[in-house]
Amino acid sequence: MTPPVFLVEPAALTGDRIRLDGPEGRHAVAVRRIREGETVDLSDGLGLRVRCEVAEVVGKDTLVCRVLERLTEPEPTPRITVVQALPKRDRGELAVEMMTEAGVDAVVPWAAERCVTQWKGDRGAKALAKWRASAREAAKQARRARTPEVTELLDRKGVSALLAEADLAVVLHEEGAQRLSGLPLPKDGAGEGTGTGIVLVVGPEGGISDAELTAFDEAGAVRSLLGPSVLRTSTAGVAALSVLQARTGRW
Repeated sequence: MTPPVFLVEPAALTGDRIRLDGPEGRHAVAVRRIREGETVDLSDGLGLRVRCEVAEVVGKDTLVCRVLERLTEPEPTPRITVVQALPKRDRGELAVEMMTEAGVDAVVPWAAERCVTQWKGDRGAKALAKWRASAREAAKQARRARTPEVTELLDRKGVSALLAEADLAVVLHEEGAQRLSGLPLPKDGAGEGTGTGIVLVVGPEGGISDAELTAFDEAGAVRSLLGPSVLRTSTAGVAALSVLQARTGRW
């Protein structure tokens, strides 16, 4: 089994010995019950993975780790971003968790016109914080050295701008002319385009409005069908991401 991953501030990942304390240290000692001699990976969430041996357990919330090696993992190519319409209740956190485990590089919350859930004021800030916490915890569970970015909430105009910059922009839609499994990829999926990689849009439970579809069409997006069944917005993203991971050779 691969070593467990704990997130550490970049400035603390220096020297031959690193202290893991605070909430991560407490989780390592009290929950994971890590002991002296065990191997752990410490990461800044930005690609640096520091493999360590636990030299000492201090109290109930601190590990002293001896560095064995440092590895910098390159960003996967092509970059895959999922624009996720806001689902009901806690299904947004579930969607972020599953997509993080499946290797998404960035998640963009989208306030689609037909979203029942609305992010406004303190409620929006708390919801965004939960999405980011879900990405962080899922990245550790998946042993990732890169935690996916969860951006600020975007509206139709912001999503359109994002799609216009992509090497390939895809809108999942039941009336798409081509299936995602057969859609031509930019530069054979090698990530050699001049844009921001692949951007995939997942609509809300009530569907994407005509005005939104028109705006996304004008931004250069392609409407694509995932499969014969209709998936919930919270599961469509991870299903589509899995198809792209395999087709681009990232998996």
